[in-house]
Amino acid sequence: MPTTIAAPAAGRTLDVQPAASTALLTDQYELTMLRAAIANGTAQRYCVFEAFARHLPRGRRYGVVAGLDRILEAVESFTFSPDQVLSLLEREVIDIPTARWLSGFRFTGTIHAYPEGELYVGGSPVLRVEGSFGECVLLETLILSILNHDVAIASAASRMVNAAGGRRLLEMGSRRTHEEAAVAAARAAYVAGFDATSNLQACYRYGVPAVGTSAHAFTLAHDTEAEAFAAQVATLGTSTTLLVDTYDIEQGIRNAVEAAGPALGGVRIDSGDLGAEAVRARRLLDELGAPGAKVVLTGDLDEYRIADLADAPVDVYGVGTRLVTGSGHPTASMVYKLVAISPDETDRDLRPVAKNAPGKASVGGRKTARRLLDDRGVAVGEEVLPEDAGRRPGAAQRRGRDLQVLAYADGVRLHRPTLEQSRALHRRALAELDPAALDLADGPAAFGA
Repeated sequence: MPTTIAAPAAGRTLDVQPAASTALLTDQYELTMLRAAIANGTAQRYCVFEAFARHLPRGRRYGVVAGLDRILEAVESFTFSPDQVLSLLEREVIDIPTARWLSGFRFTGTIHAYPEGELYVGGSPVLRVEGSFGECVLLETLILSILNHDVAIASAASRMVNAAGGRRLLEMGSRRTHEEAAVAAARAAYVAGFDATSNLQACYRYGVPAVGTSAHAFTLAHDTEAEAFAAQVATLGTSTTLLVDTYDIEQGIRNAVEAAGPALGGVRIDSGDLGAEAVRARRLLDELGAPGAKVVLTGDLDEYRIADLADAPVDVYGVGTRLVTGSGHPTASMVYKLVAISPDETDRDLRPVAKNAPGKASVGGRKTARRLLDDRGVAVGEEVLPEDAGRRPGAAQRRGRDLQVLAYADGVRLHRPTLEQSRALHRRALAELDPAALDLADGPAAFGA
């Protein structure tokens, strides 16, 4: 196997710098809306926003929630420094009353959300934000930028995990995307079931196990492949994984076994007909007396290619480009819409509001959601109701479980699950699905209203 760096011990406190302000990771129109809302008094009205996808991407039967931890962290850091406020004033994005409003600003509202690892379908109220119109509208761009990225990664990663059928999956996309997007992608993929990442910052910041041995440059830097393998084994031990496709795969495997002996950890193949090469590699490794050596495949893999390799003797898949760049999966298309507003600063007399534009309609009102289960515990639907529907005297409640958790209230973050808890939740949610819902072929949503 590739050399692994374990996640930090539970409870370890990392020595990191205070989070930088996230307040300007937004669109200008959030602030111009705030300016006008302050001027006419709308900024103080109590309101409810929801983040949701109108429908799943074509070919998808479920989506995976990810990014909530990053959203909550970003909300905690959503404050404006004096220099930021002055810059906005100088550019005339805001006026003096808005500058006073932003000075010392901190979100004091409430956030309910589906926890990370949970599944969703079109119309699921994945995130609900409540508070004054002014403070809630400011969070739109930040929430959507995190949610859309992480949900897209986790949803694709979950399909790859299902296609892998229990074989190990490594996230290796750092060199194909923005440096911070790479860290977020590694985390989201881990939530959805990937086993490790090549990205050290994701290991340091979030505790995602890290893996890695060498690239082609290391082999090319030596006079011969055999010398490169000998150097790697001398440093990392015989359990290392050797990259064998720089020159000739068969000879590379022979050199690998000669360098490490029967205790060779594995060989990695990054080019050619991966299925055929895996068969030849497994046969040759066994013949050379290294039956315990793993076969690791990398190179533009996605869920469909992984499924095609199901019958090949593969132990580990490394996935990069087609996970982190979007070339192998559709966007999550999450939106953030006002769904209810009160005439004053309280949540009394909330009036549902909705958008009616063709193809972009929304459903008004504050909502709760439950996953409906049959007698076998199989998910058969998602019940989305006005929040007080389940509290009405005599209201029937179908078998199921509540989906939303209180994540943030009165300026305090309340929801802090570990990554392992989020991974476990995702496994449980998948276990509730009918097996047909895990099929990669186009079909109906795994569950509906």
